Amino acid sequence: MSNSYNDFNWSTLAGPLLMFSSALSFTAHSIIIKLMGPEFSIWDMAFYRFFGGMVLLIAIFGRRKNPFKGHNIRLLVIRGCTGSITFLCLIAAIRLLPVSTAIVIFYSFPAFAAIFSVLIYKESISKAEIICIGTVIFGVMILFDFKLEGGLLGQILGLLAGAFAGITVIFIKELRAKNESAIIYLYFCVVGFLATFPVFIAKPLIPATRVEWLMCAGIIFFSLAGQLLMNQGFLYCKSWEGGLFLTSEVIFTTLVGVVFLYDPVTWRFWAGSLLIIGSVMLLNIGNMKGSLQKVRGGPVSF
Repeated sequence: MSNSYNDFNWSTLAGPLLMFSSALSFTAHSIIIKLMGPEFSIWDMAFYRFFGGMVLLIAIFGRRKNPFKGHNIRLLVIRGCTGSITFLCLIAAIRLLPVSTAIVIFYSFPAFAAIFSVLIYKESISKAEIICIGTVIFGVMILFDFKLEGGLLGQILGLLAGAFAGITVIFIKELRAKNESAIIYLYFCVVGFLATFPVFIAKPLIPATRVEWLMCAGIIFFSLAGQLLMNQGFLYCKSWEGGLFLTSEVIFTTLVGVVFLYDPVTWRFWAGSLLIIGSVMLLNIGNMKGSLQKVRGGPVSF
């Protein structure tokens, strides 16, 4: 038997596995936010996420070295700004719009990532990859009942969240080449903390029960896990490709809703799921075939 398969670089699978794990963490994070009581405002939830993540990262990595020492500090701060805007806009959109509408609009971000990656970093995209992007976005639109309800402000905020998420993922891809995942997330938390602290401290809301404390801790933990896994994943994925894998969060969140929250299952769920998962698998298979062809010395096509 040829040693070609033995020589196959299995790091090809690292990107998808890391991104799917990140999507699962973000799913848990989103479900907790959805279950948080109405007394917790957007700024409260954002403050606890940013402050908790910042303190945790400094406590873990600050013992051995300066946790703020990284490459391209300016871009780290800019990524922190775009990521913070993304989170605040998304939570605000969910409050103003039906959740399905807000999520559908937000998951336009892979398209924004593809556009920004071409405009800023001149990344190439094949026709097949463009079809995958379009199919994933179409699948998300089918999966949810796409109705523009809830006012112009909510729609604009949802679209802004998608746009800023798109540009954020390409910044993460650029930063990940010379920065550890923890540093990228730390700057995100610091910028978010500085942005939310003035509003939070003006009218602070402290969790009153054990359940509320656990939910706040869950927001911190799952957001940290999701971000670190995502940042690590971009070491193995193109910026827009990582965005495609992250759309599996839509499927995971829907499954949790169906199994635990008793959301109704419709044809939209099955059709949208098939399109999204099918396109992601096709993209991954294409990349694996390309890697194998390189090992064999043959042409690469997808």
